[in-house]
Amino acid sequence: MIRQRRVVTDMPDILKRIFAVSAILSFVLFVSAILGMSMGSSNRGWGPFFSAVLDPGHTDPTLSVIIWQIRFPRVILAALVGATLSLAGLVFQALLRNPLAEPYILGISGGAAIGAIIGILAGLSRFPGVGLLAFAGGMGTLFLVLSIASGNAISKRETLLLSGVMVNAFCSAVIMLLISISMNTKLHSIMFWLMGDLASADTGQAFYLALMVIPCFVLIFALSHKMNILLMGSEMARSLGVNVSVVTMLLLCVSSFMVSVTVCQCGLIAFVGLVIPHLLRLALGPDHRVLVPASILGGGAYLIICDLLARIVPQQGEMPAGVITAMIGAPVFIFLLKRSRT
Repeated sequence: MIRQRRVVTDMPDILKRIFAVSAILSFVLFVSAILGMSMGSSNRGWGPFFSAVLDPGHTDPTLSVIIWQIRFPRVILAALVGATLSLAGLVFQALLRNPLAEPYILGISGGAAIGAIIGILAGLSRFPGVGLLAFAGGMGTLFLVLSIASGNAISKRETLLLSGVMVNAFCSAVIMLLISISMNTKLHSIMFWLMGDLASADTGQAFYLALMVIPCFVLIFALSHKMNILLMGSEMARSLGVNVSVVTMLLLCVSSFMVSVTVCQCGLIAFVGLVIPHLLRLALGPDHRVLVPASILGGGAYLIICDLLARIVPQQGEMPAGVITAMIGAPVFIFLLKRSRT
């Protein structure tokens, strides 16, 4: 379980910490974005890149198209998806008091994928049809996992994780069933999308995702102090005036909604919500007023770098970003699970 440490800090001090951490991670995010826009299969060096950015009217039109119409939307989408998954992982870990809780591990991403695939195969529009079905699938799997684990006390790490793994495996089987019985001509693109694909990003897609998740970011930050109080236990939180049921349900629904929207946009990207919140909690402590903006900025930078690696590591073509995040996150998960039993 997440260790409960002192999180009460004077307001001027916490504002200074939030500003300092946000400034540092904003710089990291900016550098990651520059790398993501400047590097790729058609890498022409830093000179042409800065020329295309600073003086787009007097540069190679092809390079300008690559940077502004292909790489820039992809970097923005990666930043938004990484921020969303990282923040959702932070919320689940706080509410369930389990540092190993993460949308993918708990099966929420898989449930959202089932809903999204049903919507795609039914020919529904991305919003609201596919989005609503993905949200319904994510919420359904969340409550299924919680109901399975509740019989043995939800705070027990092994019960919750085992429930999530079982539900996630069932979701994977349903996804394969839907694909196998479908005669849809988009099957290949759906399979690539399921692995966490950011290659089809465009400006409209990034704007749509930002419109959906940024209000959720603001709401979660507004509730970050209540998340601190919830770590003290339900009875203590109630005595301090927190409506535990309402706050918990609101945070679960908002986080599941964010995950569902990202699944609609780019498929299943695993372990971002595990790696980033855990590292940030080790570095910054347990105060969610600091961790929420840090997770947003750190998660965005992390997925930009992972997507960059997915583009430049293969000798030919590229791989889905979800492959890179899984290769990094799975060993981290195993390490954390092993350490929690010692």
